[in-house]
Amino acid sequence: MSDLPAVMLVDDHAVVRAGIRMLLESQADVSVVAEASSAEEALEVRLDRDPDVIVTDLSMGGLRGASVVEALVERFPDSVVMVLSMVDSPADVRRTMDAGAKGYMLKGAAASELPDAIGRILRGELYVQPALGALLAGHASKHAIHADPTTALTPREREVLRLLAAGHTNPEIAALLFLSPRTIESHRANILRKLGVRSRADLVRAAAEIGSVEDQDDQQPSDGDE
Repeated sequence: MSDLPAVMLVDDHAVVRAGIRMLLESQADVSVVAEASSAEEALEVRLDRDPDVIVTDLSMGGLRGASVVEALVERFPDSVVMVLSMVDSPADVRRTMDAGAKGYMLKGAAASELPDAIGRILRGELYVQPALGALLAGHASKHAIHADPTTALTPREREVLRLLAAGHTNPEIAALLFLSPRTIESHRANILRKLGVRSRADLVRAAAEIGSVEDQDDQQPSDGDE
């Protein structure tokens, strides 16, 4: 194996892999040592050592989305994962970075960006395409909430947050939970403080981001203590 950083390409289009290989081997100091057409195929690749970088798509047959990154990180723990995809949803980008990706680029990016991105993640940096840069800032600042919201909110506060996000007023929530409006207002103040938000709109966004807005058919208000 070459002394250059080793790269594995994972994409279900052979022509795309060929183009990436040509780009990287002509513009970056790396060596493409393996290719795969799916995450499953990549998991079966046998090399003398883990590739330094895995460049992967997210939309392929079989495993898709953040599951691709999770599987690759588990199989190749000494590799860093660079996502190159058409998927541009903020939620998907955030989930993918949470799953362990160190870089994220869209396939519509300028060709020169990929060699630069790989160089950065090999130096230990996180890289998100500048057009998506705000997502990385949001990922970093809200990571604690996304990772484990139960460390910030009590079960009752999560329940109140879910109902607030669903559009219920304080009196309506009080009636649903058999509590006083004053108690609901106290819970709401605690939620605002713990999540670092100030308005109802911020609460709705926070609820969506930490997964507190759940299917109303799956959960009913409990009769637990205040």
